Amino acid sequence: MKTELSYPDVTTYAVPFFIALILLELGYILLKHRRSGAAGRYETRDALTSLIMGAGSVISGILLGFITFGFLTFLWFLTPLDLGASLGVIILCFVLDDLRYYWVHRFGHRVRWVWASHVNHHSSQHYNLTTALRQTWTGTFTFMMIVRAPLILLGFHPALVLFCGGMNLVYQFWIHTEAITRLPRWFESVMNTPSHHRVHHGRNARYLDANYAGVFIVWDKLFGTFVPELDEDKPDYGLVQNLGTFNPLRVAFHEWVGIFKDATQRGLTWRERFLYCFAPPGYSHDGSRDTSAAIKAKHLARHPEDAGTAGFES
Repeated sequence: MKTELSYPDVTTYAVPFFIALILLELGYILLKHRRSGAAGRYETRDALTSLIMGAGSVISGILLGFITFGFLTFLWFLTPLDLGASLGVIILCFVLDDLRYYWVHRFGHRVRWVWASHVNHHSSQHYNLTTALRQTWTGTFTFMMIVRAPLILLGFHPALVLFCGGMNLVYQFWIHTEAITRLPRWFESVMNTPSHHRVHHGRNARYLDANYAGVFIVWDKLFGTFVPELDEDKPDYGLVQNLGTFNPLRVAFHEWVGIFKDATQRGLTWRERFLYCFAPPGYSHDGSRDTSAAIKAKHLARHPEDAGTAGFES
């Protein structure tokens, strides 16, 4: 007889704390600006767009969540393993789920089909706690639920896996801020922090495709994607080509529309159509656009002195 488990929806319970922290950050920024002119920025239309995106993500989860849960439940009945729900199992699941998040997040920047869902999170040109709420409406259609399959097959209950995923997202909320500069070195060396995640949101050539961590920055250090935040190269937030709109519908769906238009062009081979869907963002069959690798290469051509420095090691 397998374990029957249920866990609360931690992201729902965390909403009041999110709101309180946003108000606290806003107050701090207003006070700091008044005194020194620096601490972060809020822009009303941008913040409202992020809040609408967050609400839409919740609605999407309610309407489509049964697909992911049904898939995980199906796998749960297939596997003969059941690890239960001891404290050690919960901790192990949390760590392994964070490794799962790292790879889903990395796919989200290297595979255009997944990027089409994730891109909206990077569409803000501001970096504050409301940016954390700028979440996808279309994550189900990327099929990245498959990356959770090994956890279920190893014997972690679907409810536990989803609970750990929710805890992961709750942790990531507070790192979307400029109000915190650096934390103690021991903490920065192991955990994802505002400094590390500011790098991830930077569109600077140095910072592209870096710091995919959810909770533990050690994954980036292990897999060679870690780049430290440099005081002499402040992150410039947003997309390589910014949208220039606060329309939530365009924010949510613009890349899916782009994929459709690119992949249905006349005269393309089937390989080119496939690559427009699944190659890294910026792929073009005629070389008219730049991937992140090409952007880095062009930067080094203009600034050869940066070769070998953080973000340009290879």
